[in-house]
Amino acid sequence: MASLDSLDFFLFRLSSHFTSPFAIFLLAQGCLISLVLAFGWACAAFVRNREINRIKKSMRNGNNFAFLCHDINDLEHSNQVDLPRVTVIMPLKGFGEHNLHNWKTQLTSLYGGPQEFLLVVESPEDPAYHAVSKLIEELEGSVDAKIIVAGLSTTCSQKIHNQLVGVEAMHKDSKYVLFLDDDVRLHPGSIGALIREMEKNPEIFIQTGYPLDLPSGSLGSYCIYEYHMPCSMGFATGGQTFFLWGGCMMMHSEDFREDKCGVVSGLRDGGYSDDMTLAAIAGAHKKLISSPSVAVFPHPLASDLNFGRYWNYLRKQTFVLESYVTRVNQIMNRALFAVHCYLSWGFVAPYCMAVIHVAAALRFHAKEYLVEEMNYSSGGLTMVWLLAICTFISLFSMWNLTRIEVLLCNILSPEAPRLSLASYNWCKVFVAMLVDNFLYPVSAIRSHFSQSINWSGIIYHLKDGKIRKIERLPKRQDVAPVFTDLGGKHLYGKKGLPTKGSFLGSLSKRLFQWHQPKRSE
Repeated sequence: MASLDSLDFFLFRLSSHFTSPFAIFLLAQGCLISLVLAFGWACAAFVRNREINRIKKSMRNGNNFAFLCHDINDLEHSNQVDLPRVTVIMPLKGFGEHNLHNWKTQLTSLYGGPQEFLLVVESPEDPAYHAVSKLIEELEGSVDAKIIVAGLSTTCSQKIHNQLVGVEAMHKDSKYVLFLDDDVRLHPGSIGALIREMEKNPEIFIQTGYPLDLPSGSLGSYCIYEYHMPCSMGFATGGQTFFLWGGCMMMHSEDFREDKCGVVSGLRDGGYSDDMTLAAIAGAHKKLISSPSVAVFPHPLASDLNFGRYWNYLRKQTFVLESYVTRVNQIMNRALFAVHCYLSWGFVAPYCMAVIHVAAALRFHAKEYLVEEMNYSSGGLTMVWLLAICTFISLFSMWNLTRIEVLLCNILSPEAPRLSLASYNWCKVFVAMLVDNFLYPVSAIRSHFSQSINWSGIIYHLKDGKIRKIERLPKRQDVAPVFTDLGGKHLYGKKGLPTKGSFLGSLSKRLFQWHQPKRSE
């Protein structure tokens, strides 16, 4: 047998430990996590695909507007006039490359009932103010939309402050209120679908949805996509869920007018995260959260989304676990913190072990060491192969769910440019899975000990799970960030003003042409 040099001896000693019971346990755990993810994505794909088949069947039966509603008779004018009023509140901040199109899809909804849009900004200096003002001018006479200047928040996050100011200004006859983030790209029938579910089951406390990330090509964008994909399982139930996404939340207006279950006070008095706060309130009062199968929305990520902006986003996501409403909510957040950290590093560790084990095996084979004389076991390689197979199954299941959600989005928005899987790089997806799961515990631990976060130039300090102090950095490029994380939006100055009015006008006319057949059916 050839003599062992120092590197060979190190690899031999290290890889031999990977056949210990603890190492086998870790590798088996990695396989199990991959298979659980694959099963969850498969179940989510089944629910989304069932909705696709339902829509296609309805179209074959003569309902060419199945992407709007199940029953074509619902589009009769006699049924449309009885639809409830809804107020759509859109808290805005900054202006980026996808905002104009996202706002357009929200404002040109094909919901047939009375609706108003309240676009709430912090101040007229926000670039969103000028951009959306131009958009409303283009759509004048077509939509009931207005801009509200909310001012600075003092007791809660700026987003929650904007939402509550919008609630105070909503129409007195509004039955439902829909909160939409500015990165939500709605389908023509999304608002109608959410309201139909609320009307069908008045017990629903909150109706929600979830985004389908469209990576821009950078590793940071794939890390965002990978971070959201496991969460998508909880939103693809086609009904009751325990999860809530703040980008799309529909609730009963009376719950805010009367502060039922403390929704207003819970948000206003130290609230940091709108969805985590409302989800905690729903859990405490045993209220129903629901997510219909059609509530999946394309979410294109910024073309220049770098790794630094991904890290800032991850920091904000882990920081929400430090906010809570009740003692039970705090315990649940701590449990989620511990479980997520354990599973994240439990997912990454087997791959680190597998790389070293494979490297050792290849080196021993290349130098023709006699494995028998080294008392080297190949049991670890068997587990490595098993881990590779489980990883492939997991990636295939993720690909299949993404494929189905892309198809569903294309069906629900027949007038929009076709989405495609062609741009997805699945090698980057796998790398992003390792990077994101490695960094999550790092971010979570940092959030736990810092108890403060910089959110677009505003520093929030928590105490006992609530915001107790707010600091605003000077609006200078060398002090405060000038871009938000996912959308690459300008936060300061008058950048990003829409200049192509003809494009807006033509798109508006095209969308509103869909209204005419709907009214006459």
